[in-house]
Amino acid sequence: MKLRVKFSKNGCMKFIGHLDVMRYFQKAMRRAHVDIAYSTGFSPHQIMSFASPLSIGLTSDGEYFDMEVNAAESAEELKTRLNAVMAEGIVVTDIRRLPEGAKNAMASVAAAGYIVRVREGFEQGVPFAEAVERFQKEAHAYYVKQTKKGETTLDLKEGVHTLSFDQNAVTMMIDTGSSRNIKPEMVMECLYSYYGKQRGDFDFVIHRTETYGRADNGAFVPLSEAGEVF
Repeated sequence: MKLRVKFSKNGCMKFIGHLDVMRYFQKAMRRAHVDIAYSTGFSPHQIMSFASPLSIGLTSDGEYFDMEVNAAESAEELKTRLNAVMAEGIVVTDIRRLPEGAKNAMASVAAAGYIVRVREGFEQGVPFAEAVERFQKEAHAYYVKQTKKGETTLDLKEGVHTLSFDQNAVTMMIDTGSSRNIKPEMVMECLYSYYGKQRGDFDFVIHRTETYGRADNGAFVPLSEAGEVF
């Protein structure tokens, strides 16, 4: 049985990198006595696949991974057992059973939602409401991205699906995945550039609100929508 697990990552756990989070959950499965399936061969490992990695320093309410289990009584029972062995800062919030043939979490990722706030003491006087309105009116918003192969130019307008400013926070839904991976810092850099400003490395507090896939009709839906409660 293939399951999709949703979890939040907050507090001091934001400083734990993606590879360590993977190892953390592998150990949690053993502590919670989850009947997780293992691969075959000379070096068996737990069958587990994580969605889009979260950068160090970011918090999130919308992290996902898939796992295969040999048996599980119910989603609620499994969630209770896992949360009983979780460290402070990580909470399993939802578990769904995936249908046969469903794409794994990583391959399903299409977009992610974020809330970005300027860290206290790092304000540069950028009028974000005005900047967001300007971005929405622009036909293009080019961004030069550094990659291992050199520089590549992205048009952020093609990958920013929603962008708004309210209650001192910039909220956005942006492309996330293998085809076009946009980071919230890129959008913020664009907003800063309208006023001749440059963002610093520690200017923002960034929180991922959700990770989305695409429904058959093309709409963005949370990754959990691909499964069913059991």
